[in-house]
Amino acid sequence: MADIYIHYGTDGDKMAYELMQRADIASLLRPAMRVVLKPNLVVPSPADNGATTHPEIAEGVIRYLRDNGIADITIAEGAWVGASTKSGFQGCGYQELADRWDVKLVDTKRDPVRKVRVRDMDLSLCRTTLDADFLINLPVLKGHCQTDMTCCLKNLKGCIPDSEKRRFHSMGLHKPIAILASALKPHLHIVDSICGDLTFEEGGNPVQSNRLLLGFDPVLLDSYGAALMGYRPDEIEHLRLAASYGAGRCCDNNTEIVELGAGNRPKVSPQGSRAAKRLGEHIREDSACSACYAALIFALNKVGGRRLGGEKINIGQGFQGKACEGAGVGNCTSGCSRYVPGCPPKAVDIVEFLQRME
Repeated sequence: MADIYIHYGTDGDKMAYELMQRADIASLLRPAMRVVLKPNLVVPSPADNGATTHPEIAEGVIRYLRDNGIADITIAEGAWVGASTKSGFQGCGYQELADRWDVKLVDTKRDPVRKVRVRDMDLSLCRTTLDADFLINLPVLKGHCQTDMTCCLKNLKGCIPDSEKRRFHSMGLHKPIAILASALKPHLHIVDSICGDLTFEEGGNPVQSNRLLLGFDPVLLDSYGAALMGYRPDEIEHLRLAASYGAGRCCDNNTEIVELGAGNRPKVSPQGSRAAKRLGEHIREDSACSACYAALIFALNKVGGRRLGGEKINIGQGFQGKACEGAGVGNCTSGCSRYVPGCPPKAVDIVEFLQRME
């Protein structure tokens, strides 16, 4: 079994199903299990805005579970403080999904809690997620205004009541998020990296990446996701703390990764958010894959979108086999005078490359 499975494409239902199939999740399931799905529905916003989990991904998971004998399925979530979870279920397409598949919806804001002590901290955890026989975390890989990025670890904050969320913020978020990862351990994580927001958890500046990630270690997935967004693991404090607390290990050169659909990566969409278009002014693109282009957008944002002396960065399959002056990103630009290797490269490698160019 690999450490991380990645699937490229645009059909979230099909991709989620095929990832679970490839990872043989059925071998971990028993028909009598109570399975709980925990998406990110922080606000009642369509997933294409970059903040919430695509309902198509949850549908692919439900379809796989049902095909493998699981009848008891619940979707549990609690919107952020001040927002309505019911509105989130409706506005994000999950009420319709639950009706169609006859699955339960639980608002964790209203769920009974259980006290759990972990390290030096008492936590109040919602019972539905704590008591699940099989908990599936469905986070969005996206930016965050306070923690830089959010993915598997931070998504679990939706499994605590509002009073606990307020306390987490008063403590600075990072340490309590890391401790929560030691108290609540999902059995599976499927990361929505279709179009996560560039900088903000509420969405509005989505970056099309067209991929899903599956794994079992939240620290491993988050550290890999951090690199996709241009961060080293040690730059994300809750990620560094969670690793030190034994909640998982960070991604390294020994991490085994299996890719699905790698030869059929979608091209970058001509549509984009205002921020992505602004950063795109620094790019010379020709038939670029969305995952590669997204890495460059995240990297340009990380270095502040500097003009790099007016030079544009080459990217895309249109540069394959061509010799050209200037800088390139991705294996297709290996004919450039200097380039970042990878198919796709990670944003963190592009960040270092751009910084050397300044």
